[in-house]
Amino acid sequence: MPESESEVLIVEDHGAVRVLRLNRPAKLNALNTELTRALYDALRAADADDAVRAVVLTGAGRGFCSGADLGEFADLTPADQHAVIRRAELTTRAQMMLQQLTKPIVSVVRGPAMGGGAGLAIGCDMMVAATDAKFGYPEVRHSIVPAIVMTGLQRNLGRKLAFELISTGRVLDARELAELGLANRVAAPADAEKAGLEIAAGWAEVSPLAMAAAKDLFYRVADLPFAEAMRTGGDVNTIMRGFRGAGS
Repeated sequence: MPESESEVLIVEDHGAVRVLRLNRPAKLNALNTELTRALYDALRAADADDAVRAVVLTGAGRGFCSGADLGEFADLTPADQHAVIRRAELTTRAQMMLQQLTKPIVSVVRGPAMGGGAGLAIGCDMMVAATDAKFGYPEVRHSIVPAIVMTGLQRNLGRKLAFELISTGRVLDARELAELGLANRVAAPADAEKAGLEIAAGWAEVSPLAMAAAKDLFYRVADLPFAEAMRTGGDVNTIMRGFRGAGS
């Protein structure tokens, strides 16, 4: 049940699993400054809380997240360059925090996950897609560049298809998300959150030290040359063997 609730974000604890629920359902959980800051702060709080071992990110209502709240763009103009920079920096920190988080995190996507919402969905370590999920990058149709979320898309998908998504606004459904390896599970909308909680509960049973080290190493070696990645893995293997019960 909810432990704390603000206007834009709901935080729930299910044992060692923390659920972060984007809570602007009337706007399909569009990311305004308030929600983006609340999400960033909640991710940092979960990371610092030793009682939390895994995180689920989802949205209230009928959508995961429709992307940036275009209603704010009227105030983000060259006339207030500092505001533009602050907003971009906040968005970047929130998107990056998903990977920097030492706890594993799974997204549960029902309905639209667009633009910045798509970035949040694939920025998590795993994804559960409901059968009504819709995933895409419609920014160019609004004369905007999906700049901050482009890096995550390229790292999760082949370049040709990634470029197709950002240049045409093509929308992927749940079946395509699974076939392309972007979604780990597909479930009925009513069952999607349960599936995400089951994944997170499994993570919560693992040593938090081993999980944090595994996640850190996974992303560190992703773009290293093979020999350097192997040496890095060897270093972590040596360190982890110094801890009681560590695996190979």
